[in-house]
Amino acid sequence: MTRIIKNGALVPDLWHRVEAGAALPADDAPLILPLPMWLAHRGGRDPALTGVWLAPDDDPDALLPALAELPVIAIHFPVFTDGRGYSLARLLRGRHGYRGELRAFGDVLRDQMYFLRCCGFDSFCLRADQALEEALTALDDYAWMPLGQR
Repeated sequence: MTRIIKNGALVPDLWHRVEAGAALPADDAPLILPLPMWLAHRGGRDPALTGVWLAPDDDPDALLPALAELPVIAIHFPVFTDGRGYSLARLLRGRHGYRGELRAFGDVLRDQMYFLRCCGFDSFCLRADQALEEALTALDDYAWMPLGQR
């Protein structure tokens, strides 16, 4: 089973992320769907088992009517230098008050984790070449700078 970093700990990933353009699985497993698929199928799935993932250019306003019921929103980082995911996280947490799991995935590196957390991410699915156990220490890289002073 795949593991992620969530709330500062290594945990099994209970969600299956469906790739853009893939077919919707027929079972009732917990799924994270790309925004267009989520918009098309969310009414026919259990809201507690249906999350959404956003590409960097997706509009988070499309989620607003269902924001309170979304258990997980994942934001894709196609390359680690693409900062739009940070902005999406700040909008979701700050402006829209999202309180569920906010996950970074894609080309996510250990060195980004502290700053991703400052923007509101609480779970991380790192790039395959990143050592998860070592990456846990990244959340304390700037312990001298309290999280509230960012």
